[in-house]
Amino acid sequence: MRSLDDLRASLVSTRGGAVDDSIPQLAEADPELFGAALAHPDGEVVASGDARHPVSIQSAVKPFLFALALADTDGEALDRVGIEPTGEAFDSIKLESDTGRPPNPMVNAGALLTANLVSGDSGEARTRRILAGLSAFAGTDLDYDREISECEQLHGDRNHALAHLMRSEGTLDETADEAVAVYARACSVMVDAAALAVMGATLAFGGRNPVTGERVVSAAVARDVVSVMATCGVYDGSGRWMRSVGVPAKSSVSGAIVLSAPNRLGAAVISPPLDELGTSVRGEALSRALSEEHGLHAFGYRGSSTGASSPRSTTSATASTL
Repeated sequence: MRSLDDLRASLVSTRGGAVDDSIPQLAEADPELFGAALAHPDGEVVASGDARHPVSIQSAVKPFLFALALADTDGEALDRVGIEPTGEAFDSIKLESDTGRPPNPMVNAGALLTANLVSGDSGEARTRRILAGLSAFAGTDLDYDREISECEQLHGDRNHALAHLMRSEGTLDETADEAVAVYARACSVMVDAAALAVMGATLAFGGRNPVTGERVVSAAVARDVVSVMATCGVYDGSGRWMRSVGVPAKSSVSGAIVLSAPNRLGAAVISPPLDELGTSVRGEALSRALSEEHGLHAFGYRGSSTGASSPRSTTSATASTL
């Protein structure tokens, strides 16, 4: 069974896709950047390649914003945002026609709302809560990049439009500018693949961080979040993803992908070139290889004839622990 290093090495030459250019900092990303990490139940983190190179989390923050909103509202967030896939782009200017709610928490409208449902009596207070929550998921202190945050707010015309639309529908309580600012700061949090893998693992293991042992959210919250990742995490490519990879995941325009294989492991891949649906090309290829080699597909047959082994066999000589 190939190690994570071997899997990554087999895909380094993979080409295709383009680096996102929606803000200057993303456009400047190195297209050769390629890191991956796995987080196991015992807290061991296996890192490969550029797994310690930080990038802005961007849309990979959405599952964790949803989790924090569920935790802070005692589940009320489920009444404020839908959970159905849309089959449309992540930034579509669209709400549910009968409720005025965002269709799900993995599109921008939903994440704008969930970011502003976390505890806090001001935008700054909500940002502090988000940073503390994301740090607990990662098992390490995280912070956001001020320059990226400012660019996100400056260039985020569609996010401003979504915020104003939700305000007009009575869905969003905060001002549009404040709501976008909170969300922009959340998207600008800097993570590397190792930290992101631990975040995915915390969801995979019922809300308990396998590195620190801290319970970050309840098992029920983790279950709800991972369920929506499975159906909506890769936007209008979610069906394709679940058929071929079969692991709940969330993609992002920085090239980061976070995966949560329930009761098995958390994983993350970072590689900036994206396909036409906004998913990392090499990230998807590595995710598929991990799933196939280690029997992670949620709907795969696990009879004795498959030969699939525990994902613990991915540990290599370069394994490292946070």
